[in-house]
Amino acid sequence: MSGGTLPLVFSAPRRGKPPRHWADLTAAERREAVEALGHRAFRARQLSAHYFAGLRTDPAEWTDLPAEVRDELATTFMPPLLNRVHELTCDDGATVKSLWRLHDGATVESVLMRYPDRATMCVSSQAGCGMACPFCATGQGGLQRNMSTAEIVEQVVDGARRLGRGEIAGGPGRISNVVFMGMGEPMANYKAVIGAVRQLVTPAPDGLGMSARGITVSTVGLVPRIQQLATEGLPVTLAISLHAPDDELRDELVPVNTRWNVDEVVDAAWEYAKITKRRVSIEYILIKDINDQAHRADLLAKVLRRGNWGWVHVNLIPLNPTKGATKWQPSDLADQEEFVRRLEHRGVPVTVRDTRGREIDAACGQLAASERA
Repeated sequence: MSGGTLPLVFSAPRRGKPPRHWADLTAAERREAVEALGHRAFRARQLSAHYFAGLRTDPAEWTDLPAEVRDELATTFMPPLLNRVHELTCDDGATVKSLWRLHDGATVESVLMRYPDRATMCVSSQAGCGMACPFCATGQGGLQRNMSTAEIVEQVVDGARRLGRGEIAGGPGRISNVVFMGMGEPMANYKAVIGAVRQLVTPAPDGLGMSARGITVSTVGLVPRIQQLATEGLPVTLAISLHAPDDELRDELVPVNTRWNVDEVVDAAWEYAKITKRRVSIEYILIKDINDQAHRADLLAKVLRRGNWGWVHVNLIPLNPTKGATKWQPSDLADQEEFVRRLEHRGVPVTVRDTRGREIDAACGQLAASERA
């Protein structure tokens, strides 16, 4: 163990599985399941059209199905998986953070962020997280369990439904981007996350019909899973939560670095970019007097020097501090600007992330942590 009081946990505790849901099944499995109930196979396409295309889970709205079969199909295939416990809004209603209680009492969070040119859904993939990063509220809460494919998809469907109905500031709209940057380490729940991505990108009515290029999967650096993701044929954006360019500091900030070090993680990211032709995002949370020194910007630029094309983009993130964590504070603006200047001087594309939702505990894990307290 390094850098904190919690151990690294790669295998989630075994807890009761959530009920099987329509979004857990492939198109072929849906047809088989419908027929096993004694219905014609075409009912599966009708249900998919309601769920994925129409975002309708209330059987009363399924008017193209006989009234006598709607409740049975709804109960069997669309059991409620997420129960909204709490909701906070900011940015004049354009940012909405939801706290969900799962069937076993575990809590997770999702955030819907509406921008002038897009709408982004930030989703959780685990209840808690086993990566033990000391500055992260989720990591310090430990890992409770993996989420199912459908529990992940349901977060997106809920956001899409509310956006489509005009319940979010800015009028009716569509989800354009999904980022796996909520609670959990997506690569530690690989099978369910890839299953969810496939449900998101499968064309309607069998899926949500999103573009894979609008989906970002983040990781602290599980190298074997990065390598596996490159073989999936899914051109999603890979985001690496690096947070330090040197092993000594990263061992402390991102304990998984003791398993796969900086060079190994960046090498895997570079290989992903070469195979998929997708630019990789390097996530770097700026923490006052910890990782925001000018010499670390220089070292970061050196570490990212791979190949001869713009394969990488650095996304600097002002820290959203956790209550009571006095050691972990956002960088001073002057230090942030110098960090940006040094990266740009060395030809590294860099932006500073828009800090949405600071006043509503929008950093992942903060709302759940307050609920547990």
